[in-house]
Amino acid sequence: MIIVALVAIIGMGVAYAISPYFTSSTVNEALPNSAIPLKTEDTTMKDESMMKDESMMKDESMMKDESMMKDESMMKDESMMKDESMMKDESMMKDESMMKDMQMQTYAGTFVGVGDGIHDAQGMVRTLPLNDGNNVLRLENFKATNGPDLYVYLSTDNKASEFVSLGKLKANNGNQNYDIPENTDLEKYSKVLIWCKAFGVLFGNADLSPQ
Repeated sequence: MIIVALVAIIGMGVAYAISPYFTSSTVNEALPNSAIPLKTEDTTMKDESMMKDESMMKDESMMKDESMMKDESMMKDESMMKDESMMKDESMMKDESMMKDMQMQTYAGTFVGVGDGIHDAQGMVRTLPLNDGNNVLRLENFKATNGPDLYVYLSTDNKASEFVSLGKLKANNGNQNYDIPENTDLEKYSKVLIWCKAFGVLFGNADLSPQ
């Protein structure tokens, strides 16, 4: 009886391990709507404020004596020149900041399977920056051998020695999005792994390179 029970348990374990290899699943998720946003600045309020300031300055100038108008005019000219210089400096700083935001770093790579005839992964992978400062990892035209307990990792190497888990693989075929945890260093965790967590086996990997 004990032998029969052991055989049954072993048989169930083997069935669990190999069953995914005979099944397949597909998912096709759309691109995130907020990916790579363009930032714009509303200048309406600034224009209205400048018009009000100019109107007040004109009213004050009319109320003053004619003998003071020349001195005040010179002072205003100097003040306006300083203000214009400051505005230009601020505008340049804002433009540089906007350029940096628009040029958010992205990464991409191509999956390579293990090559043993059993474990395989193909397709493209890239990161998409969002307007909240976070990133999404997107698998495109993805196809992998199905298997038990498959996960998507960002890792420092192909052995998952140090990694960030992005969760379970949603399907072994199709386009898929995975949220990258905030403040994840993609220069450090530069390898995308399709990893069997249950057995510690690599199915495929992609090296992320700056784009």
